[in-house]
Amino acid sequence: MIRQNRLLAALNQEDREVLLPRMVEMDLPQGLELSMPGMRVDHCYFPTAGIISTVVVSPKGNQAEIGVIGREGMSPSSAILGADRNPYRTVIQVSGRGWRIPRDVLLETLEERPALRGLFLHWVQVFSCQVAFSALSNAVHIVEERLARWILMCHDRLENDRLDLTHEFLAIMLAVRRASVTNALHVLEGHGFIYSHRGTIIVRDRAALEAFAADAYGGSEREYARLFPAAA
Repeated sequence: MIRQNRLLAALNQEDREVLLPRMVEMDLPQGLELSMPGMRVDHCYFPTAGIISTVVVSPKGNQAEIGVIGREGMSPSSAILGADRNPYRTVIQVSGRGWRIPRDVLLETLEERPALRGLFLHWVQVFSCQVAFSALSNAVHIVEERLARWILMCHDRLENDRLDLTHEFLAIMLAVRRASVTNALHVLEGHGFIYSHRGTIIVRDRAALEAFAADAYGGSEREYARLFPAAA
């Protein structure tokens, strides 16, 4: 159902009727690589379930996550600006489903329909804001607060309290050692915010987790609510 993606649901009926026949629905299994740094982008993806992770990769292969995308948006946002290559790695972090459209077809549609392009540019603004707040959080917040922010962001995009990810993947997302991830999980679990066991995180107290994350969480979420008030 196209309305399960909030960005597509925000389209007016006419734009939706034009765009939908140009898209195909597909499974998005965990670990699926959607794009790699410097490679041509052939398709854009609109998740209806699951999470896409956007990861920056250094020339030496070091990685850090800069953004997560779920049913509220699409990837890569650079395609909306006309770029034919994405400087980041995008990978399915949590399996789900979504819609796929050829990048060139999407750009042609945006050229034909200025109102649609304007709406999608709002999404570019939201994702850029998320990237900026990720940089801020990596610079000023301790690992436990950054992990709390990341769990909250994933929780926003899922329909249940369970998140299945390994410590190794978490370490990539936070750009820290696996031991640091283990310690941070123990801290959050000790406070009663989450339950963690063998690659599974269960959110137990969302409100307390938000209070602990403090200003690490909420900046890009407020921008999304401002630009997409009906979907927030």
